[in-house]
Amino acid sequence: MSTFVVSARKYRPNRFDEVVGQEHVSLTLKNALQNDHLAHAFLFCGPRGVGKTTCARILAKVLNCQNPTSDFEPCNTCDSCDAFNENASFNITELDAASNNSVEHIRALIEQVRFQPQKGKYKVFIIDEVHMLSQQAFNAFLKTLEEPPPYAIFILATTEKHKIIPTILSRCQIFDFRRIQVPNMVKHLTEICAQEGIEAESDALHIVAQKADGALRDALSIFDRIVSFSGKQINYDDVITNLNVLDYDYYFKFVDALLREDVSQVLLIFDDILRKGFDAELFVNGLAEHLRNLLVCKDEQTLSLLEVSDGLRQRYKEQAAVSPNSYLLTALNLANDCDINYKMARNKRLHAEMALIKMAHINRAFRLAQHAPAEASPEKKTVDNSQPIVPPPSQVEHSQPEPDSAAPKEAPTAATKEPVPEPKEAEPITQQVNSVSNGHSPGNIQPASKIATKHSIAKVSLDSLIAEAQEDVVKEEEVEQTELTIEHIQTAWTAFIEQLDKDTIKGIFRNAKIDLQEKTLVIKVGSGLAESAIREELSLMDFIRKQVGRSDLIMKIHKDDSLVQKAAPKPKKMLNAKEKFLLMNETNPKVRELIDRFGLRPDDER
Repeated sequence: MSTFVVSARKYRPNRFDEVVGQEHVSLTLKNALQNDHLAHAFLFCGPRGVGKTTCARILAKVLNCQNPTSDFEPCNTCDSCDAFNENASFNITELDAASNNSVEHIRALIEQVRFQPQKGKYKVFIIDEVHMLSQQAFNAFLKTLEEPPPYAIFILATTEKHKIIPTILSRCQIFDFRRIQVPNMVKHLTEICAQEGIEAESDALHIVAQKADGALRDALSIFDRIVSFSGKQINYDDVITNLNVLDYDYYFKFVDALLREDVSQVLLIFDDILRKGFDAELFVNGLAEHLRNLLVCKDEQTLSLLEVSDGLRQRYKEQAAVSPNSYLLTALNLANDCDINYKMARNKRLHAEMALIKMAHINRAFRLAQHAPAEASPEKKTVDNSQPIVPPPSQVEHSQPEPDSAAPKEAPTAATKEPVPEPKEAEPITQQVNSVSNGHSPGNIQPASKIATKHSIAKVSLDSLIAEAQEDVVKEEEVEQTELTIEHIQTAWTAFIEQLDKDTIKGIFRNAKIDLQEKTLVIKVGSGLAESAIREELSLMDFIRKQVGRSDLIMKIHKDDSLVQKAAPKPKKMLNAKEKFLLMNETNPKVRELIDRFGLRPDDER
C-alpha cells in the first residue's frame, strides 16, 4: 500500500512561525498568550487554504503544551503535543459544522463542555465551517459561547463570515486571514523543493503560485500534480503544458506586432493560439493582464506590483520602455470592452479579432488626431526651424486631401483662443481607433511626437477633445446668433406641421401648446400618446433650430391634464317602441320599405 502523503498534509505547519503569510494573526495570538489576555472565543475567517484551521490547531496545542517555548510555541515533545499529533488528545474536539449542523449536534457539544479536561489546563473546541450551522443551532449555542466555563476555549473557522448571525460575531474575537501573496508562496514552494531534492525553475513556481489564486493548499496540490508529471526536474514548459496556461512569449510577440501595426501577424498569432485549444476570452483577459503589467513597469514605485520572476520582470521593463502610456491605456480599454461584450457576441472569434485589429491601429489614430487640427487652421500654423515638418509624399502628389484623412475645412479658427500649451503625449483615443480600424487611414503621417498641434493631446480621451471643440463652436456661434422669441418658435412650429404627412400627427402638433423659457422649448400635451408621437419626430429640433438660427435650443415635453378634451356626456333617455321606430327610420330609410313589404306595424299602431 502506498505511503505517499500529499504536500498539504506533509508540510502542514506545527508552529506559528511556520504559518505562511499570516504573521499578523500569529503575532497577535502569541502576544495574547504572553500577556495572559486570551479570549474564550475566536473566529478565524478568510478564503480557503490560507491557514485558518492550521492556526486553530496550533493554538489548541500550545494551550495545553507542558513545556512551551519562550516565544510561546508548542514544544512538540511533551505528552500533550504527542497526543495531539497522533489525534489522540481528549482535550481537543473538532467538529465539522458542514455535516453536524443541527441542534442535536450542538447540544451534544454543550454536554461535553460540562466535563473538565482530564489532563491539561484547557478544553478546546474547534468548529470548522461554522457558517453551515442552522439558525436553531446558532441560537442553542449562544449562551454557552457567551459564558463558558473557565477551562473552555472555542475556535470557530469559516470562509463566509457574512452568513454568521451578529449575536455570534459579537461574542467572538475576530481574526481576518489574508490571501497569501505570490512571493510568499514561491518561497515556501522553493523550501519544499529543497527538502524533496527537486530542481524547479523560478518561472515555473511563479505560474503555480499564480494559478493557486492566494490559497497555499491549492498551490501545494498543483505542485504535487506537476511533480507527478515532471519528476525531479520542474521546468516552465512542463508547467504551462500541464496547467493549460498560455506562454508569456505569445503575449510579448503579440504586443510587438501591435506596436508595429502588423495586422497580418496579429491575426496569425491569434489563430495559432486558438489552434492550440485556448479560448479567445482567456487570451483577451491574459492580454489585458500583460498590458497592465507593462503599465506597472512604467514607474519604479509600482514595479513591486508585478508578481513575476526577476528574469521575466526584465523582459517586461524592456517592452514597457517602447510602449507609450497612451497606447497601453487605450489597448486596455479595448480589451475591457471586448471582455464585457464577449458573452453577448454571436460570432465570438470575429468579436475578439475586431478588438485586436483596433489595438493595431491605435498609433495611427493618434497620428490622425494630431494631424487633423493642424490642417483645420492653416493660418495659425507655426513651423519650428529646428524641427521642420516635411509633408508626406501622399500630400505632395495629391492637391486635394482625402475626406477621411483631413479635418473639415469649416472648423473654427483659433484666432480668439488663449495660448495653447505645448503638445504632450497622447492619451487614449478609442473613437479614433474605431474610425481608423474601419478603413479610414490617415496616410503617411509623421510620428505624433514631431507634429505641433493646436490642441494638447494630453487630454484624458478623444471625448474631451470633441467636447472642447464643441464648446468653442458654441461660443463663436453665440456671438452671431439672433434673438430668440416665441414668435420665431411659433413660425417654425407651423412650418414643421405643414410638412407632416399624416393628418392625425398634424392634429396632435396643432393641439399641443408651446412656450419659450430662456433657451428651452416647452411643449405641453394632453396625453402620453401625444408625447410619444412628438418624441418620435426625430427631425423636429433640427428643423426648428435651423429655422430660428439657434443651435443651443433644447426641448422639454410635459403632460398637462388641462389639455385633455373631454366630451360632454349625453343625457340618457328611455325610448318606447314608436320612438325607436322613428329613430331607426331616420337613421335608415329602408326600414319603412321593409315594414311596407312585410306589412309590419309598430306596437303603438296596433
